[in-house]
Amino acid sequence: MNKDLTEKQISTELLFDGTVLHVYKDDVQLPDGGTAVRELIKHIGAVCVIPVTDDGRVVLERQYRYPISRVVIEIPAGKLDYADEDRLEAAKRELHEETGLTADKWTDIGLYYPAPAYSDEKITMYLAQGLHKGKQDLDEDEFLEVFTMPLAELVEKVLSGEISDGKTQIAALKAAAILGIHRE
Repeated sequence: MNKDLTEKQISTELLFDGTVLHVYKDDVQLPDGGTAVRELIKHIGAVCVIPVTDDGRVVLERQYRYPISRVVIEIPAGKLDYADEDRLEAAKRELHEETGLTADKWTDIGLYYPAPAYSDEKITMYLAQGLHKGKQDLDEDEFLEVFTMPLAELVEKVLSGEISDGKTQIAALKAAAILGIHRE
């Protein structure tokens, strides 16, 4: 027997309408009939790609992330250009823009909700294989360093806590499982 845990919106108020983020304050009815306030961030959505070379190396990026004031190692990713954008096409675009790579084989490896307690952002994750080099085409305000690391080493760094980016952690573990990479 599953309890109904659904919260129902009573009212909503837009607090901030930004370029990427839209912040709301909602009044909701709780499953027991009570009420509560929920603050949430609406986001258009995003994609991420774990690109794995034929010899088992992952193409990664070092990128400064302003909100946490540090350089983070992560996989290529980016927000959708519009709500109904085809997610695979967006993943192909982001991989090419950030790394210059294209891929022959694309595998959808699932959805990732990075912060469901306060945001509806949904990231669709892809595994890209059969990689081909090309010319990087970064956005005007995008600065990053591209490098590679064996997938097995990336998994070890995820498990040891050295890789802090959530989408990179999840995609690395999923790719390792799909490709049969095991811990030594």
